[in-house]
Amino acid sequence: MSREFYEADHEDFRALARRFVSRDVAPHLDRWERDRLVDRRVWRAAAELGLLGLRTPERYGGGGATDYRFRCVLTDELARVGAAAFASGLAINEDIVAGYLIALGTEEQKRRWLPGMAAGEVVTSIAMSEPGVGSDLRSITTTANRRDDRWVINGAKTFITNGSSSDVVLVAARTGEREGRPTFSLLLVPTDTPGFSRGPKLRKLGLHAQDTAELYFDDVAVPGENLVGEEGRGFHHLTRQLPLERLSIAWRGLAGAEAALAWTVDYTKTRKAFGQRIIDFQHTRFRLAELVTEVDVTRAYLESLVRELNEGRLDATTAAKAKWWATELQQRVVTACLQMHGGYGYMDEYPIARAFADGRVQTIVGGTTEIMKEIIGRELASDR
Repeated sequence: MSREFYEADHEDFRALARRFVSRDVAPHLDRWERDRLVDRRVWRAAAELGLLGLRTPERYGGGGATDYRFRCVLTDELARVGAAAFASGLAINEDIVAGYLIALGTEEQKRRWLPGMAAGEVVTSIAMSEPGVGSDLRSITTTANRRDDRWVINGAKTFITNGSSSDVVLVAARTGEREGRPTFSLLLVPTDTPGFSRGPKLRKLGLHAQDTAELYFDDVAVPGENLVGEEGRGFHHLTRQLPLERLSIAWRGLAGAEAALAWTVDYTKTRKAFGQRIIDFQHTRFRLAELVTEVDVTRAYLESLVRELNEGRLDATTAAKAKWWATELQQRVVTACLQMHGGYGYMDEYPIARAFADGRVQTIVGGTTEIMKEIIGRELASDR
């Protein structure tokens, strides 16, 4: 781990985060997996320690810390115990929805929602993906039409993180057309609004504790002031937030890979085969050497991008590079580490098994690896 990246304040924050994870997260992971839901109590416990709303300005109940390294610390600590499901839901609240509200929200929107999010009383979700659409956001069919002073929303969304537990949803919907192409807007929809409903929690390969659901909008009417940002500029707003979203996913990939390596080094030092420790086989040592080097190089790259993010210089294409690389690295590392565990790597009681299932979505969520490469390739092909 880099000693130059984190400073004393971050290490103090790490000690606090580690106590929180040991006390309020790790003991409950198995129950959350069975219930397919993270306890709402853990959100409040995190808030009591000042671990939520880190980037939210102090006047809205947050920490007012624009330094993303504090979020990196918390992600590292959650990965260390295999709490990828909670880390995923937390990122939606902290990095995505809070980010939109801070950057684009009206004063009334900020006062209404940000304090509750920072206090752990309000959980949010963002609804972009739709059945049959996936990463192609320009093809979404959910509509929001003006009727007097209200927006009336119709459509369906799927693969929505925090979908069955959120109190408010940030919805991307078609709101018009410009030059023959659809335009989109972002709208806040409280989940107690008439016409809003949720499907059952989706059964997934991994991240079982992270509730994921389909959302339905049947003439859901919300006030005009629930528009976030400018009407018809939703796609532009989404693009502006992509650097943070992609870097957040990339860092979770890095943290997951580092945790898997730590578990595996410990395991191979204690597990014996043919009269010697697994780590004493040259093949094991060489493979671990390769993996730890790849992870160290990736950490150095991502640390540089976190600094760029803090300085407001990180662009969406560079973040796309980080996202595809770090998440694909996570797949390679976790797969190799599971192999080194042998048959025990396939057992749920070992964290590497859960990490294998939980981490698989990383190359899909937030835009697939193929989409990331297409974004990078288009920029290379551009004459600008």
